[in-house]
Amino acid sequence: MNLQQLEYILSVDKHRHFAKAAESSFVTQPTLSMMIQKLEEELGIKIFDRKRQPVQPTEEGKEIIERARQIIADVTRLKEYSKERKHEVSGEVRVAIIPTLAPYLLPLFLKSLMEKFPLLKVKIRELVTEDIISHLKSGEIDIGLMATPVNDGALREHPVFYEEFFAYMASEETIARKKYILPKDIDLSKLWILEEGHCLRDQIFNLCELKKRDMQSDRLHYQAGSLETLKNLVDYNQGITILPYLATLNLTKKQQTKIRSFAQPKPVREISLVVNQNFPRKKIIEAIKTEIEECLPLSAEVARKRIINLN
Repeated sequence: MNLQQLEYILSVDKHRHFAKAAESSFVTQPTLSMMIQKLEEELGIKIFDRKRQPVQPTEEGKEIIERARQIIADVTRLKEYSKERKHEVSGEVRVAIIPTLAPYLLPLFLKSLMEKFPLLKVKIRELVTEDIISHLKSGEIDIGLMATPVNDGALREHPVFYEEFFAYMASEETIARKKYILPKDIDLSKLWILEEGHCLRDQIFNLCELKKRDMQSDRLHYQAGSLETLKNLVDYNQGITILPYLATLNLTKKQQTKIRSFAQPKPVREISLVVNQNFPRKKIIEAIKTEIEECLPLSAEVARKRIINLN
């Protein structure tokens, strides 16, 4: 048994196809198939049911694959620990970021991060919170950029900043005449929200107390997939939505007139770098955290607002 064989079964599990797994592993299909077959013979366990299409792991195979994933993750962490001891910010780091943060935060710090650390290779994916948590635990990603707290003992959180929420509404709305609004001022029949799976949706539910108030509205049945869609819905169909601070930075002058602040205490969300408890690369976490902090267009006052954390 060797690490290469374990990587091969993980590749087959990912692609559920031997030819595609071989291609992604840069070997021929016969070589990959032979190596996996040898591993199965050594273990005395059939890992994959080759008769099914797409290929499926057997029940015993699922356990082997999960253990292989943990072994590969541990070996990767061992290599990362070696680099950490050498005081290097280098190598590959796999980052996942929530969709309501990615288009607004990444452009602010990525360029300077890559310029400062030329030996660092960053792979980034957009994932919803539930998937980030799952991938952090399985070792498929190293760092999650997300709203916290997640209240999971297997993960460690490194808070970076606090992002204020604003109401974005059509000028025709009655409460648009107010300088500061209260959550109870929002007409739920005119509120545009994100589809399920987004943590921001849950935060808005908490802010507007949707679970306690009347939700019988046709408008609430439309659920958008992005904040840009929500802004466009307000622009062209009227109504109201809730936006985090970074999503308001690129608004046109006309759109800026549609922004309203909430009255004190202002609602915020905590944004953190989240890692597996066993993640050893503290210097990479520190480097990314510092770069974000230095590039954020947030005042110290806004960054300190921890009055209402909506998570």
